[in-house]
Amino acid sequence: ARKLEGLCRHASVHACGVVIADAPLTNFLPLYKQGDSDDLITQFEGPMVEKVGLLKMDFLGLRTLSIIQRAVDLIEQIHGKKIDIEKIDITDQKVYQEVFAKGRTKGVFQFESGGMQDMLIKLKPDRLEDLIAANALYRPGPMALIPDYIDRKHGGKWTVPHPIMREVLEETFGIMVYQEQVMRICNRLGDIPLREAYGLIKAIGKKMLDKIASAKKVFVEGCVKKGLTEAVAEEIFELIERFAGYGFNKSHATRYSFVAYQTAWLKTYYPVEFMAALLTYEMGDTDKIVEYIGECRSMGIEVLPPDINESFVDFTVVYNKEHGAAAGSVIRFGLAAVKGVGAKAVEQIITARQKAGRFKSLFHFCENVDLRAVNKQVIEALIKAGAFDNLGGSRAQMMAALEKAMQAGASMQVDTQRGQMNFFGAGGFGDDKSDVQTLPDVPPWPETQMLVYEKEVLGFYVTSNPLSKYAEQIDAYSTCNTARLSGMKEGAEVVIGGMISKVRTMLTRNGKTAGQKMAVLELEDLQGKCEVVLFPKAYENYGAMVGVDKVVFVRGKVDTRRENPNILADELIGLDEVVDKLAAQVWINLFSHEISEEKINRIKSLCSSYRGKSPLYVRVQTGGFQIVAMADRSLSVRPDADFYHKLESVIGAGKVRLRSN
Repeated sequence: ARKLEGLCRHASVHACGVVIADAPLTNFLPLYKQGDSDDLITQFEGPMVEKVGLLKMDFLGLRTLSIIQRAVDLIEQIHGKKIDIEKIDITDQKVYQEVFAKGRTKGVFQFESGGMQDMLIKLKPDRLEDLIAANALYRPGPMALIPDYIDRKHGGKWTVPHPIMREVLEETFGIMVYQEQVMRICNRLGDIPLREAYGLIKAIGKKMLDKIASAKKVFVEGCVKKGLTEAVAEEIFELIERFAGYGFNKSHATRYSFVAYQTAWLKTYYPVEFMAALLTYEMGDTDKIVEYIGECRSMGIEVLPPDINESFVDFTVVYNKEHGAAAGSVIRFGLAAVKGVGAKAVEQIITARQKAGRFKSLFHFCENVDLRAVNKQVIEALIKAGAFDNLGGSRAQMMAALEKAMQAGASMQVDTQRGQMNFFGAGGFGDDKSDVQTLPDVPPWPETQMLVYEKEVLGFYVTSNPLSKYAEQIDAYSTCNTARLSGMKEGAEVVIGGMISKVRTMLTRNGKTAGQKMAVLELEDLQGKCEVVLFPKAYENYGAMVGVDKVVFVRGKVDTRRENPNILADELIGLDEVVDKLAAQVWINLFSHEISEEKINRIKSLCSSYRGKSPLYVRVQTGGFQIVAMADRSLSVRPDADFYHKLESVIGAGKVRLRSN
């Protein structure tokens, strides 16, 4: 056993480390190959590589760079403009104000999370240096300094014990954010050489006490020479010890932030092309596709469903060929994003379309595609996705006719290869009218079935969303949504409404509740989805409400300990209980010129017919001011859907808001 001590337990490879030498590497260190890979790997670990005098560089491959290039290519293709993305104006305030300051950073590299969005809204960055600092600060450890940075950014006062520190920390308002700042303070204030200052940062991170103590002695002596007292010098070194452990590399943060700015610039000036590129590179991640399609809709960009005659492999921008400009900000779904449809099958479909022209029917399609690559499962997935909808006939008819269409298509292809002509001539089954007539007379799928299929192959609903009819209630009574969960603090209490899409039950293994039943639910709202955990007590109380496709409100606490935050449920509330249990406030928003005695009397009459516990608030916009008043308690109401719609009919659509307590 002692012979094994100190030996390497296993071999692993750095994610992006590359070793560089001016001669063959075998002159300096041993190499090996791992598994079936042809990559050469050093047998020395990183620190040893550096000790033998070789240069180790980290080269990070970022998918975002491919997204940027794809967007730039689309811009050139559609607008005829060749954008040099490395030379865009990094002081453009429209980018800062429209994207970063408003927290509209979905799809923006490194700045997507809900917590980051909340920070940006408070920070209101207006320069690249703010983005660099935000990138470096939004990490465990320095995150506690974010409120100070925001306060000082907006005029809060700060002081440092020496002018050299002010000069070094001016950019970050007196806060040590970057490793380079710590190194410069050690060098310029404490006379520690830069190379040794870098070693000190590493020593602090690894808690190498002897090295820290000797560096502290040198630093204090250097500070005293600069006119500081020994006590102040020790105080500064304590700050260095505190910050150096998690100080971020500024050069790293700078490049990341510039890439982030590039994506935000594209999102500002070429939103359709950027979102099409983003969706293309997220085709393998259904959750991301759903999230970004939601972002497209919030930006006013329509995402059209897949179409056998219009779609290509990737997500594409639908543009007006005559004018060469985006037509109505439309993105067409890529065929490769349909589950069960591989890239090879899509290539075959596009090749066939180029040769045969637009497909006229399911039969015409089956005649012309290679049915070995485009098999039955592929065509079924495309039918379920609605890709054949524009050819005539319902999806149910297409599915019922598929077997016949494939047999006829295969036969036609065999005849063609043999040089034979069938009875109908080279065109196969003739015009599209006769093709539609060959479709069996079967009833269309019920909407619920159609939606299930769409969700199965696309990951989201195209025809409609089952939750749409509950959107008003969900918006009114929810205090949060799934997209904002990542920005919530651990233990924060939330109410989220949505539909249960998955249920997993199990028995607990440990503790007082061992052997009792609990459940993990997947809850979907109009923004995305999250997991909801019902521990045994909650499951005992509300298990009867648990079921796939049920719409419920979850009251619980946010759990951020995992990669994706979830909710630990305290209570499930059904739609029939939500008005009484969540008791929303009713807010009426009016301009002063819209108020009349007749309208006030109608509101009072309506409130007296729907008496309840929810208070009524009135917000009146007059000139540049707002006046907010709470109505008399006698006008408190029970704001069910019927009341909501009647109140809107009195004061106008969009002027009523419900807020959950």
